[in-house]
Amino acid sequence: MDDITPLPAGVRSRRIDGVNGLDMHILEAGGDEPERPLVLLLHGFPELAYSWRKVLPALAAAGYHAVAPDQRGYGRTTGWQADYDGDLRPFAYLNLVRDALALVFALGRREVACLVGHDFGSPVSAAAALIRPDVFTRVVLMSAPFAGPPSLVPAAAAGEDVHAALAALSRPRKHYQWYYSTPAAAADMHDPPQGLHDFLRAYYHMKSADWPANQPYELAAWNAEELAKLPTYYVMERDRTMPETVAPEMPGAAAVAACAWLNEAEMAVYAAAFAETGFQGGLNWYRCNTGGLNAADMTLYSGRRIDIPSLFIAGTSDWGIHQSPGALAAMQARACSDMRGCHLIEGAGHWVQQERAAEVSEALLAFLDDTGAA
Repeated sequence: MDDITPLPAGVRSRRIDGVNGLDMHILEAGGDEPERPLVLLLHGFPELAYSWRKVLPALAAAGYHAVAPDQRGYGRTTGWQADYDGDLRPFAYLNLVRDALALVFALGRREVACLVGHDFGSPVSAAAALIRPDVFTRVVLMSAPFAGPPSLVPAAAAGEDVHAALAALSRPRKHYQWYYSTPAAAADMHDPPQGLHDFLRAYYHMKSADWPANQPYELAAWNAEELAKLPTYYVMERDRTMPETVAPEMPGAAAVAACAWLNEAEMAVYAAAFAETGFQGGLNWYRCNTGGLNAADMTLYSGRRIDIPSLFIAGTSDWGIHQSPGALAAMQARACSDMRGCHLIEGAGHWVQQERAAEVSEALLAFLDDTGAA
């Protein structure tokens, strides 16, 4: 891959070798002297360390050493294999937490002032907070609420097969995470009919506040009737791929030119990265969920809450906060014992740290200040 451009002033790119078997690429801002508290930022799908480019300088200016890695399966981080028929366990939560812990140690630290996770980085951050609260002393979850680890108590008899019920609707549907778990998904997205750049542009647009149809609300239950209310990038038409799903919502030239949070030079960074790596690495994270591997592992922490100070941030136009019915309420009521706030930022959709970087940075710094991180 070529050098990452453009990067904001003060943001550096480098590689750290030998991080839990990875040669890990990071972006960072602020000096790495021990007196600067460390803030670690974990991206989601389909994103990169680059997704934090607008937040890193604000943290550095406030006296923190801010670090964002390309996570396992993404970007310039190497040392992972993502064949569809390969071993999934490296992409499960426990090993992803091990990646984060190994990076902290490789940076010469033994404590993180704050772990911040967006999208799929959010459940990984929640798992880290459960597993190593001695290292990860504060946590901020973004866009994906954490309802707590799965129960060891056997559930009541199962109701409908939600996937069969979705397929049987008069307008047949399928859940995107199960589509992402199919052998075809990675190729669908890596070589889409409209080209990779336009696929990603439409995908990012459709999940942002720029798409006017994003008017989320709480769903009543995890059943086909309720899930079918989600936009088609979450509960898809049964016979469409993801590129086919987002293609009709591709923004026009004027809208692209007006998109201040993701201009064409920035968009090109994502397109180049995923052209190089493909999507299977990121999709394997979903397969650990849909196949039950993460749930089985996380029952080790059944009944345990996140007891370190925590915060939740999302955009008001983000359906992601409601795609798992009841999760947002469960996070605030039960899963986190020291939750300091739930910030829903106006004018942001799913890519909140890019769409409203200043507001996200302000919320992070206020949380760090209020909890005595500095």
